[in-house]
Amino acid sequence: MSETRTGFTMILEQPDFLVVNKEAGIDMHDDAGVPGLVSRVSAFLGQDVYPVHRLDKVTSGLVLLAKNKEATRLLSQSFADREVKKIYLAISDRAPKKKQGWIKGDMVKGRNGSWRLQHSCENPAVTWFRSVALALPRHRVYIVSPHTGKTHQIRVALKSIGAPILGDERYGGSVADRTYLHAWRLHFSYAGTEYRVEAPHEWGEKIDENLNLQDFIS
Repeated sequence: MSETRTGFTMILEQPDFLVVNKEAGIDMHDDAGVPGLVSRVSAFLGQDVYPVHRLDKVTSGLVLLAKNKEATRLLSQSFADREVKKIYLAISDRAPKKKQGWIKGDMVKGRNGSWRLQHSCENPAVTWFRSVALALPRHRVYIVSPHTGKTHQIRVALKSIGAPILGDERYGGSVADRTYLHAWRLHFSYAGTEYRVEAPHEWGEKIDENLNLQDFIS
């Protein structure tokens, strides 16, 4: 059973690694004297932990942390080799140019530090998504699987199809109480064992309780 902690919830703990559900608004690392996720988890466990991937501050959901340098190396390599399957959830209140499919293109950084998607595909960000209409007018939930790991990839991908994430004002999203992007599922292998981990999204007020998102995953 998971236990709620300040800024995160413990989802899975193993001898070499653990998976936590990060709250939105928590940085991965310390910033201006405010402890980040890594420091918070390290303090709770009483030992150092090492991130093998990262989430944006505005994003909630699953983060995999290693407990030693060898596990860090092996798990980081799994991410680099694209052996880890990641599924995110997002909500937008804008009508998309298409309701499902692939979003591909090179990402370039603008002067304000934000990214934008180009039509070229020399080293593209690759994202698959499917969207489902919600009861709220114009709102859709997006089930997103990034096949690459670029900075702000999902946020930029959804903006590129005219559906910026609700609350993601940096990329043109409507004002909301948070950015509605959540790292929902991780599927990975370690030391010959497969792990499938899920973090509840807790968006019940926006996603109908009778909507089974599993039905929309291929």
